[in-house]
Amino acid sequence: MDDHTHDVDWSGLFHALGTASDTPRHLAALLGGDAEAFVDGYSHLWSATLRREGKAWPATAPTALLVAELLDNPLLGPDDPSLPDAMLAYLYEVGVAADLGDRAAEIRALIKDRAPELRAWTAEYVSTDADGRARMWRDGTGRGELVLDQAALACFDLVPALLRRTLPYLTSERARRRTCAAAAVGSLARHPAASAQRPELLNQLTSMARAADSSYDLATIVIAIGHLGGDTRPWLADPHAGVRACAALAPDLAGDDAADQVLMELARSPQAFGKSFGDMAPPLQLQSKSYQDLLTGRRAS
Repeated sequence: MDDHTHDVDWSGLFHALGTASDTPRHLAALLGGDAEAFVDGYSHLWSATLRREGKAWPATAPTALLVAELLDNPLLGPDDPSLPDAMLAYLYEVGVAADLGDRAAEIRALIKDRAPELRAWTAEYVSTDADGRARMWRDGTGRGELVLDQAALACFDLVPALLRRTLPYLTSERARRRTCAAAAVGSLARHPAASAQRPELLNQLTSMARAADSSYDLATIVIAIGHLGGDTRPWLADPHAGVRACAALAPDLAGDDAADQVLMELARSPQAFGKSFGDMAPPLQLQSKSYQDLLTGRRAS
């Protein structure tokens, strides 16, 4: 972890709060015994290094590489076995940020042509104060948005390595860790480099879904299957409302009569859907906003 930390010029990167010089310290705190520093580090990981709605900051890709290193570190939460699960959830979010599809080549070409300009914009951004950063977002040049596209591309280029680190956890002895790994694989394996692996991964995820012993785990795995283009129709008739919703929201079922019927039935009682997983929040892939957006889009069609 120290090697990867020192390989990065963190002072030349930024996250939600400004320069990313503080990120290595916060990540290191996840392995230490200082409880207050640990809380600050965990909060920093989720609130500073990721943008809302699955978007990347320039600090996201190098942070993701360190998070992948944390997965195997015995100093990570020796008394809290859920912490590696949280790291897998973070890698899921990075996979969402990296899901550029056909835009990757376009962004790469734009960055190549404007690289000096973007470096200069970033250098100015990390050296100014909060008011100055706010003004830079409104400068009308579009350079800030292109810097963020560049950050997403950095995540895109890192995905194959993150996927390799994630795959072993599909066979973890811990059920929840297998589920979090399935979620991460569901976003990371959408990368073009993983196309040849997808059939085998879908077979593995389908077997996991059949063996899942909780509706929460099943729903999360079903969403991963849908993300990778697998057939989620068998779960449209599941007795659990959340599982049915996750099956119906598979991208390949857009316009499918049975899937749309499931969503329309759930739309009549959104509170019931929200409570369908009890005290546990819905699967990390199915945030309420994405559910409402997809549902609205299918209604309109």
